[in-house]
Amino acid sequence: MALVLSKSEIQRLLKKKPPLVEGYIKLEEQLQPNGVDLTLREVALPQSSGRITIQKGPDYFVEAANKVLKYFPKTKFVVAGSGDMFERMINRADELSILKNFIFTGFLKGADVHKAFQMADLYVMPSVSEPFGIAPLEALNHDVPVIISKQSGVSEVLTHALKVDFWDINEIANKIIAVLKYPPLQETLANHGNFEVRKLRWKDAAAKCINIYQETLVAV
Repeated sequence: MALVLSKSEIQRLLKKKPPLVEGYIKLEEQLQPNGVDLTLREVALPQSSGRITIQKGPDYFVEAANKVLKYFPKTKFVVAGSGDMFERMINRADELSILKNFIFTGFLKGADVHKAFQMADLYVMPSVSEPFGIAPLEALNHDVPVIISKQSGVSEVLTHALKVDFWDINEIANKIIAVLKYPPLQETLANHGNFEVRKLRWKDAAAKCINIYQETLVAV
């Protein structure tokens, strides 16, 4: 899962020095080493579920990130969460010589996740297998456009989202680059996605389930 942060947003937050999420305590040092200013775009991947596992597709994202860096070499990938793929993700990023572009925050939850979404321009969920996936809905609820895998359950629900096959690292990279490069695309996805997600309510889903049960009972 990924959030894309704009340079202006991060600079604004760093200037205000707000009580950022726990893992972001040294964000300023990591994003502005030796006083070097930020350029281009910054990317974050908060794992609201706290899991960096094979199911979430972190290895595919690292490969896609490597391709994004060919176009936007100053991009930063802020990874949150933990899991059995955590060390492998770090090792692969190091092998590709892009570890310096990654920031690992640890587990995020509650208000911290909210703060991360507030800074974001794009959210990416390259899940290999995802029964549903609530995080993209959270992102859209914060006016953050999303890129999700076609293999996730939420892809069957959302219309205003960019969809990719989890294994297609070229397409994942292309879509990230497109949103970074074209602000109007980002704005359109965010606005339409937010409108769409606001129409999704658990009570509506429950009502549909009840109707199905009732129709089944009548048929019997």
